[in-house]
Amino acid sequence: MSDTDDFPTLRATGIGSMPGGDAREAARTVTGTFAGGEGMPYLPELPARGPGADMTGRTAGLLADLHAQLEPSGWRIADRPGRDMRRAVSWLREDLDALEEYTQGYEGPLKLQVTGVWTLAAALQTRGGEAFLGDAGACRDLAASLAEGLRGHLAEVRRRVPGARLVLQLDEPSLTAVLTGTVRTASGYRTYRAVDRQVVESALHEVAAVHDGPVLAHSCAPSVPFALLRRAGFAGASFDFSLLTEGDDEALGEGVEAGFRLLAGVVPGTDTALSDPAGSVMGVRTWWRRLGLNPGLLPEAVAITPSCGLAGASPGYARAALAHCVRAANSLADNPE
Repeated sequence: MSDTDDFPTLRATGIGSMPGGDAREAARTVTGTFAGGEGMPYLPELPARGPGADMTGRTAGLLADLHAQLEPSGWRIADRPGRDMRRAVSWLREDLDALEEYTQGYEGPLKLQVTGVWTLAAALQTRGGEAFLGDAGACRDLAASLAEGLRGHLAEVRRRVPGARLVLQLDEPSLTAVLTGTVRTASGYRTYRAVDRQVVESALHEVAAVHDGPVLAHSCAPSVPFALLRRAGFAGASFDFSLLTEGDDEALGEGVEAGFRLLAGVVPGTDTALSDPAGSVMGVRTWWRRLGLNPGLLPEAVAITPSCGLAGASPGYARAALAHCVRAANSLADNPE
């Protein structure tokens, strides 16, 4: 895991998920929008294909020495890999094939997204039917398994796209709930107790440390623990800009001054009428002035993204939203004040 100095300067990117089930079309859209120097292309995720393409099943397919299968209650650890895992692995291979096809000769930043250890621990069940989150030893095993699986995944992408500078994004939408003890048990009648912040930080660091390049955290939930992510060694964070409050200002201001990169989700993730690009980033400029930071630093410190994944959008809107991110980021760069 590198420090923030290694983070590529970029203006825009996407979150990860895309609509539909056509891997080649998704790869073509993402690379066509971002691979020309305007931003950072990424490996698309297509959850509409079904179980195994969802964020939990997809990442479960990467785990080392742990296998999962889909039960009526969700993804559960199994004794051996079955049909569900074979499907997850097959779809990921299909996505990598498409990405490789559309990144021939590409040199630049390329983002990979996987479910982070704590969101995975909140969603993946042990054999007893409760989440890994309720068993500290199981969580440690899960972190080690995910870290080992990620090493192989990163090596595979480096082989397929040798000119890429990989950026790893760990999707942690459940992180705040893990820290506050609000993740519900399988019955729904109670919640798992909050996990100690030092334990959370240690596991985040263990998983992120497998990558020798920049690592981001993504969450479109409220109250992202930005300071904790910085301590865990993350180079930046991706978040829904509309959910920021003044309570986040101190951590983000200190982070920016230390080189922590921000990926601000300002473009809606589902079909809507898009404003003009300058209007989309007006709130970012206002917020930056409130922090009292140097306007010239804004285009280097902040990239523009959709507010969350685009899986729920129409294909046409998804294309338009990503292109809008580029135009809005260019507006911000041209006029940061």
